[in-house]
Amino acid sequence: MTPGAIAILSLSMSTDAFAAAVSRGASHRPGVVSAVKAGFVFGVIEAITPLIGWSLGLVAADLVKEVDHWIAFGLLTIVGGKMIWEATRSQDHHEEGAAPKRSNRWALIATAVGTSIDAAAVGVGLAFIGANIWVIAASIGFTTFVCTTVGMLIGKTVGQRFGKMAELIGGLALVGLGAMILIQHTGVLKTQLG
Repeated sequence: MTPGAIAILSLSMSTDAFAAAVSRGASHRPGVVSAVKAGFVFGVIEAITPLIGWSLGLVAADLVKEVDHWIAFGLLTIVGGKMIWEATRSQDHHEEGAAPKRSNRWALIATAVGTSIDAAAVGVGLAFIGANIWVIAASIGFTTFVCTTVGMLIGKTVGQRFGKMAELIGGLALVGLGAMILIQHTGVLKTQLG
């Protein structure tokens, strides 16, 4: 993957955590130290989950070489579509899946794990295209750390509306990234231009 694609993927994967952080920041009004701690928890978990998915994907990669780009496209489209759907749902429905209101450590970890499940699915897809998972996982983790920390601080003043917009943009970016992988691996663009 190109550095630009890694950056887009990292930002897209961090938008769920950002949206949860904005929600949590709006309800808990954290200080800088609390926001940095939360960012660290989210970043570490978000970096680990694509590694888990990638490991599982490697096991199956040899079995599905002929359709690997379709699998990557499908997984990214499903994850991106889910993010778009959640971002456009009404506020009442969105609140059901919002970050827990309790400020204890376990609620924070549960929220971080919940928002990182999508990264595991993306990790599976990355195994099929032979991407450098270590660079990507580090980039996703760092980006999530920054976005979560900033999101919690923004949540104190802006509220939840900004978080939903970020989730929508992230979902659209993932669908676009999936389409780009499909186009590159099927040669459609080369055929059209050649």
